[in-house]
Amino acid sequence: MQYGLSLPTGGECGHPSFLVDLACRAEEVGWEGVFLEDYVCYQGDPATPTCNTWIALSAIAARTQRIRLGTEVTPLARRRPWNVAREAAGIDQLSRGRMILGVGLGDTGEAVGVDASFTRFGEESDPRRRGELLDEALEIIAGLWTGQPFSFRGKHFAIDGVTFLPRPVQEPRIPIWIGGGYPNPHPTRRAARWDGSCLYRETYGGPWEDMTPDDVRALRRAAGDRPYTIAVGGSGRGEDWDAQREHIRAVAEAGADWWIEWVPPSDRQTMSESVERGPLLIE
Repeated sequence: MQYGLSLPTGGECGHPSFLVDLACRAEEVGWEGVFLEDYVCYQGDPATPTCNTWIALSAIAARTQRIRLGTEVTPLARRRPWNVAREAAGIDQLSRGRMILGVGLGDTGEAVGVDASFTRFGEESDPRRRGELLDEALEIIAGLWTGQPFSFRGKHFAIDGVTFLPRPVQEPRIPIWIGGGYPNPHPTRRAARWDGSCLYRETYGGPWEDMTPDDVRALRRAAGDRPYTIAVGGSGRGEDWDAQREHIRAVAEAGADWWIEWVPPSDRQTMSESVERGPLLIE
């Protein structure tokens, strides 16, 4: 099991220098990955201080040596996929092959009405169309990363004969992890087609529930007999650390590869302490 931190990009982390400091400290104390949320307006609030995820990842790549870096998740439906391809490839080059691209649909359902990252900028709000945009964008990004002449004709995007160089460092490409609500069929099937999953358990507005060992085994079966990464977790640390360790042990035995712990937005001291206590390692 590897251990990652999911860091916010709003509030105090709206200042990129503090976000970079947290990531550097995470590497020092033994975390193995840092994953940034990706908002235009943090958690849908049009007035909250918000850091550009890709600027912060670039700085983290230059300041760290070992830790994996990534997004959890980038809502590709509101991005130009060729820009994401360039940005992610650049971070992979800066970090010497440590980038992971986590993608998803973005907030849907009731959340669409309050997510300023979509609504204040006229972005697509229909989940079905967002899914179409996401799937086409993934094909484009993977095609551009080959470093070969690439063209594309889809319902939403078109590209005429371009070659993106330099390529990412990683072979065959930067890993693409798919986020979304499990066991909803669309994100679950989409996750099985790519390199990994960072799904959360869908509770339809109810309290948070962790992915179970049975969920992990089902994802592993769906991915088939090939290299495939399953990242679980995604909530803040619970009060009962022993119980959480036992859950981490159980999902690891079921086939999970990463445990991701979210650091909620707070004051700088509280967030720094959450990073510095290190991961809940299992023996």
